[in-house]
Amino acid sequence: MGGFGRYLAAALAARIASEGMGMAVVLLALERTGSAAHGAFVLTAWLAPHVLAAPLAGAAAARARRPRLFHAGALAGFATAVAALTVLLGRAPVPLVLAVAALGGSCGPMVTGGLSSLITGLVPAGPGRDRAYGWDAATYNAAAVTAPAAVGLVAALGSAGPAMAVLAGSGALAAALAATLPYEGRGAGPVPGAPRAGLGAGLTALWRVRELRAVTSATTLGFVGIGSLTTVSVLLATELGSPGGGGVLMTAFAVGALGGSLTLGRITSMDSGRLVRWALAGTGAALAAAAFAPSVAVTAALFALAGVCDGPLLTATLRIRARYAPDGVRTQVFTLGAGLKVTAASTGAALVGVAADVPAAALLTGIAGLLLASALLHALTAVREPGRPGLPGRPARTGATEPSAGSATTATGPRTPEGP
Repeated sequence: MGGFGRYLAAALAARIASEGMGMAVVLLALERTGSAAHGAFVLTAWLAPHVLAAPLAGAAAARARRPRLFHAGALAGFATAVAALTVLLGRAPVPLVLAVAALGGSCGPMVTGGLSSLITGLVPAGPGRDRAYGWDAATYNAAAVTAPAAVGLVAALGSAGPAMAVLAGSGALAAALAATLPYEGRGAGPVPGAPRAGLGAGLTALWRVRELRAVTSATTLGFVGIGSLTTVSVLLATELGSPGGGGVLMTAFAVGALGGSLTLGRITSMDSGRLVRWALAGTGAALAAAAFAPSVAVTAALFALAGVCDGPLLTATLRIRARYAPDGVRTQVFTLGAGLKVTAASTGAALVGVAADVPAAALLTGIAGLLLASALLHALTAVREPGRPGLPGRPARTGATEPSAGSATTATGPRTPEGP
């Protein structure tokens, strides 16, 4: 298996562990304490550190002289926390359990954006790297499909404890694979003599670089809606007469997203900013239609369509981050972007909990409105002049930032079929 193939295996294993935690923690808490609320508190402790740990994790990764050891260690810490929660949840004092969850959650940014930032050191710049980000995005969607199903199956056959243990094993496998990746010495680690980026450098880049500011603000707003989609799908299915249909709707969305990332997400001829806007608008339009669907079957079809539209969003976002993030803070940009989206999703889940008495169709319409608003926000804040900076015969765009040296797209030269 080549270097990028091992990366995809590591990313998929890590993200399966991450995606499965939401269901597994609640099931284990319910099994051992009889209270799903206990699991919700542990899950909150797991998710809360993401946005706070993101700049720290990104800065530490950028300064690490042995990046392979740092990334493998972060994944090992993630897996260890999952294993510890498997043993402690419902048995140890609550403060200890919450502390372990917070420590494990602090490794979360390296599972998401931190891993994605490694692609620039594994795949040469050009169309091949663009396609690599498409495959990377597919690991998120594949994990979203397989992890809940695997947790549910193992829990049904045995108990939630073994299901958590499976997630811990998946995280450990990711750490072992990350330790073998051949990115040491290929631009990884600090550049000798270069000034060290501060903890706020990534946030500064997200604000000052117009393309990064546009995609970060738009996707963060959009994820306030996406974060509440699971709860709303359960409420909507119940109103349509199928109390167990919420899982069907979210599975349809996840399968559609996987298909979208593997097909639309591999398109390299469309500008990534335009792809972001179309993905957000298409997802919002499909969910708006689903709010008025007469049955679970029709709703599931529209959720699948929304997923297809959502699939290429992450691919386009990763390409923009890789292209415009300054070299010294690239990992910070990736981890911060991921942390902000997780925080936005958590906010959305909390908001829909407060508004749970509102009709589900109205809540889904609100989610669609947030996604359409995020597409409009990107259109208003992104650079709109045609052409790319550096292309022969075309003027540089006003307000645009030149791509970094490790950008995902070369400025000149023909597109070739190299890379994944």
